[in-house]
Amino acid sequence: GDIMERVTLKSRRRLAFMLFVFEFLLLCLIFRIFYIQYFKGPFYQKLAFEQQTRDRLISPVRGQILDRNNTPIATSKSVSAISVIHAQVKEPEKVAKILSEKLDLDYTETLEKINKRVALMRIKTKVDKAKGKEISDLNLKGVVVDEDIQRIYPFNNLASHVIGFVGKDNQGIIGLEAKYEQYLKGEKGKILTQTDGRGDELKNSEQDRKPAKEGYNLVTTLDINLQQYAEQTLEKAVIGKNAKRGSVIMMNPQNGEILAMACKPDFNLNEPYKLNTTEEVKDKNYALNQMWRNFNINDTYEPGSTFKVITSSAGLQAGVVKPDDTFNCGGGRTVGGRYIKCWRSPRSHGSETFVQGVQNSCNPVFMDVAERLGSSQFYDFLIKFGFDRKTGVDLPGEAVGIMYKKDKIGPVELATMGFGQSLQITPIQLIRAISASINGGRLVTPHVAKALSDEKGNIVKEFEYGNGTQILSKETSDTMRAILESVVEIGTGNKAYIPGFRIGGKTATSEKLPRRSGKYIASFCAFAPAEKPQVITLVLIDEPKGVYYGGQVAGPVMKEILANSLPYLGIEPIYNENEQKMKGIGTFTVENYVGQNVDKLRQELTKNNINLQVVGEGKTVVKQFPKEKTVINQNTKIIVYT
Repeated sequence: GDIMERVTLKSRRRLAFMLFVFEFLLLCLIFRIFYIQYFKGPFYQKLAFEQQTRDRLISPVRGQILDRNNTPIATSKSVSAISVIHAQVKEPEKVAKILSEKLDLDYTETLEKINKRVALMRIKTKVDKAKGKEISDLNLKGVVVDEDIQRIYPFNNLASHVIGFVGKDNQGIIGLEAKYEQYLKGEKGKILTQTDGRGDELKNSEQDRKPAKEGYNLVTTLDINLQQYAEQTLEKAVIGKNAKRGSVIMMNPQNGEILAMACKPDFNLNEPYKLNTTEEVKDKNYALNQMWRNFNINDTYEPGSTFKVITSSAGLQAGVVKPDDTFNCGGGRTVGGRYIKCWRSPRSHGSETFVQGVQNSCNPVFMDVAERLGSSQFYDFLIKFGFDRKTGVDLPGEAVGIMYKKDKIGPVELATMGFGQSLQITPIQLIRAISASINGGRLVTPHVAKALSDEKGNIVKEFEYGNGTQILSKETSDTMRAILESVVEIGTGNKAYIPGFRIGGKTATSEKLPRRSGKYIASFCAFAPAEKPQVITLVLIDEPKGVYYGGQVAGPVMKEILANSLPYLGIEPIYNENEQKMKGIGTFTVENYVGQNVDKLRQELTKNNINLQVVGEGKTVVKQFPKEKTVINQNTKIIVYT
């Protein structure tokens, strides 16, 4: 009896254990079902959806880049993208043969793409619409033709370093295209198609289409006409002087709006991977990166005498110099045991006032002003002018100036920095700093982007840059404008003098490192009108052959740019008493030329020694400027728009 009782007890315990295990497993199963249903459900639903559907992306229309007058300088057109669905292709060799011939592709590479076991394989993008329709009409099994977008730059090389370009995926690579990618790119759309387990499209199934969202248009401060003036003039100078390169920046000094920015040599935005040289290159990638560099913002250089504007402004602001202070130039100065020459050495400027020193660009004058400031105060002004940091210009890759640290500035370094040596800055840093010297003392932010607009032209966002930090007094700025105007009127900047226009500026001839290499940068920074500047322009000609002085090389370039730009900006000439006495001066009334043929009009005006300038590519005048103009030496200019 005891044995039977023990067996029964053991059986009951085993049964109880088995029931416990069963109940535990049942609870685990219930928990697993609950976990899958409520926690992992969305994930598995997504997997099932992806297995049962195929999606094809629709490229969005990239927003346009517009100049300040809403002229498109980067736009997009609709093209086709050719793809294959591997599971649906029944005759891969035949399809590869047809596509390779139609799309001018390698047959073997095309076949390899078709045979790859992926849901969707792109064969070629940016295919002309007509060619895409031709392929679509063949009804090749497994071949799909989708919409695609191609970026177009209607002006080819114009402002290439500023605008930038996009890659194969329509993503910005350099310039504005890269900087404002988030606004320009838009949002991709999708075409969803139901498929079976093998990837074949289900019969009678409907496609679910999610449309793409267009990108915003970027309205810039650039003016295509001013850009063309700058580039045409710069290119002539670079070619004429057989120079290494050249650059121009045109900016509104009051608010930092960049009106034009050019670099030569440049490149075609529609063929950005085509080198702009016929010379053999060892490293194509390096050559391309050099070709794409915007040296107005990417590179630093020793500014030379244009930097004397900064030294002058600092000296006047600190009260260590006054316009009528006298100096003596003996051809150079001995500083810290080292003799530093004036550019005019072995000749000298002799006794001169501070204003005359600026007009003569006399190095000893600026060595003395820098010495009066002292290294600590001089350095503090360099910081105020922003040479230790980026300007904040809205273009990628901006470099920063290279300066001595305050405790490393000795007497020699202070003297040479006073006239623009022993420091490296970017052209954009210089034009910003000089703008502060002439705009009332405000350090503005240079910029290209003005606003964003939608496809209907409605402004959706305006970019704000502020009024700038006040770093100089209005009195100092007023004095500097008057001094710099005299530099153009009677000083070293006289090559940029244009009768009737009040222009101020400063020339520079900076010797490149290493010294005595015989390589120079000729430059000129000028602004107009002097009483209230609306435009400031910086011209650099790098390594000109032959004559290399800033006034003689960059001066004529500046004069031609301003002669074209100032009337276009609506700045009318006002002649002083001396200019009124010039031979051939007079006033005439211009007839209404709107609607006339440009070629016939040019012939008619040429007979009267009147220069016709055409803006646009049409043959008929749609707008003209001006209605009335003063003639000097019978060499006036009439601008018409076609």
